[in-house]
Amino acid sequence: MHNEKLMSYVTDGPLTKHQVLEKASSILAEQLVNSDAYCNPDKTKAYLEFKLAHYEREVFGVMLLDNRHCLIDYQELFFGTINSASIYPREVVKAVLKENAAAVIFAHNHPSGVAEPSQADKQITDRLVDALKLIDVKVLDHIVVGHESVSFAERGLL
Repeated sequence: MHNEKLMSYVTDGPLTKHQVLEKASSILAEQLVNSDAYCNPDKTKAYLEFKLAHYEREVFGVMLLDNRHCLIDYQELFFGTINSASIYPREVVKAVLKENAAAVIFAHNHPSGVAEPSQADKQITDRLVDALKLIDVKVLDHIVVGHESVSFAERGLL
């Protein structure tokens, strides 16, 4: 439970590592809501690391943003194996339309910890960009989460 006056957090008992990371990501999201923070790759990476770094299999998520790039919702759409996940552009488009997002940031983890984007990562990102262009939704970035996360935007891959 959050106490506004003391800015401290109290729980009813011990928390697992996953519960601590989930709480940290929600606190970080609260601090960044209604700001342009999701235009900053470092802040975006920090948020996504809290969300994805703990998984032992690949998980593909999307940050759904409004026209000011403020977070509407974060959704984990696809769950794979230790080294791959099948991504379906149709399902991404459906999620974007459902939330009426104007922009998105994609993210997935590499459980190996090596965040270097693969050729498959680059190809699916291109397919998703093309699909979302048809409905006037901008892809701001694709973050690969590992020991050190990689931003497609920073690398000039978008």
